[in-house]
Amino acid sequence: MHGLRLAFNYLRIGILNEFQYRANLYIQILQTFIALGTGLIGLNLVFSQTSQLGGWDRTELLAVMGVFILMGGIIRAAIQPNMQRLMEEIQEGMLDYALTKPADAQLLISVREFRLWQLVDVVTGLIVLGVALAQLNWSIGVWAVLGFFSALVMGAVLIYCFWLMITSTAFWFIRVDEIANLFEGLYAAGRWPVGIYPNWLRFALTFLIPVAFAVTVPAEALTGRLNFQTWLGALALTVALFIASRALLKFGLRSYSGASA
Repeated sequence: MHGLRLAFNYLRIGILNEFQYRANLYIQILQTFIALGTGLIGLNLVFSQTSQLGGWDRTELLAVMGVFILMGGIIRAAIQPNMQRLMEEIQEGMLDYALTKPADAQLLISVREFRLWQLVDVVTGLIVLGVALAQLNWSIGVWAVLGFFSALVMGAVLIYCFWLMITSTAFWFIRVDEIANLFEGLYAAGRWPVGIYPNWLRFALTFLIPVAFAVTVPAEALTGRLNFQTWLGALALTVALFIASRALLKFGLRSYSGASA
């Protein structure tokens, strides 16, 4: 309960900070529409040459795009800002201010930043998903809804754990920010289902950088492609990566000495 209250207070402060720069909302809307337009143009170009891509038709890939935009909004609103702040504080030796607070260190460093205007991407992703499902004549089933939302939550947790593990290496390495910058480029590959890529790239986007679990698996749940084995594998990987990322952070904190040391 204390952790939830702490997260809510940081969320409230983050929202108030964002309202100081309301012009950022218009910039975000412009960026979102440009990204959406570019994605739709790419989709139309592909399907002007073929009727299916890796077994997915145009409407199903529109659903994948909706999940891609939605998840991107979640990452840029709540995950990436907190990890970038953590990375900067480790490199500058300013993490002491967070560690001396009477709260769980991982919880604290994970909820201090929130970019409200990035939720434009979340709303846009939901609209694109709604259009795709309407074109699929999708009938809402309880298991499909549960499968989608559970896969979406697990995908977000996996991306958070991946970011946390990369950021935690800043305790020992300096140029970690360049590695983190690669994530943006690799995440862009999630715009398409991982099944269309070669085996080596599919493996990398599934187990090394969990883009497949963040985008393709939730889209599979909505389009009736997700089976129980894949869902169970996603759950097992989520639990394993969460334990591993928390252990790596704790190990790094033990070697952290701060700027004043």
